[in-house]
Amino acid sequence: MRKNFNGLYGLVRDHLNCEPESGHVFLFTNARRNRLKLLVYDGSGLWVCAKKLDGGCFRWPDADSTVKKIVLTHEEFTLLLAGIDLKKTEPRRWHRAPRNAEPGELQDTA
Repeated sequence: MRKNFNGLYGLVRDHLNCEPESGHVFLFTNARRNRLKLLVYDGSGLWVCAKKLDGGCFRWPDADSTVKKIVLTHEEFTLLLAGIDLKKTEPRRWHRAPRNAEPGELQDTA
């Protein structure tokens, strides 16, 4: 995990074929899965955040070795950072209503 701003930017652009300035969060880990680096563009510049675990490792979702990227929901992302093993979790079956209201507005459901 020696990559810095430019190295991670290049990985996102060239290896993942994504736009680094899209506002999406890109998360990288080392081979031992005990370190994470996060890359995100906030509109004015790049953020790189890092975390090193004192013990243990992060439990990533299963993926084929040929897969270049894994897309996580924001809930899965939060669980991963909190140290929850995603293999041992099971999403509940419920419907998430589409969001039509502007942020800060209440939507009339009556």
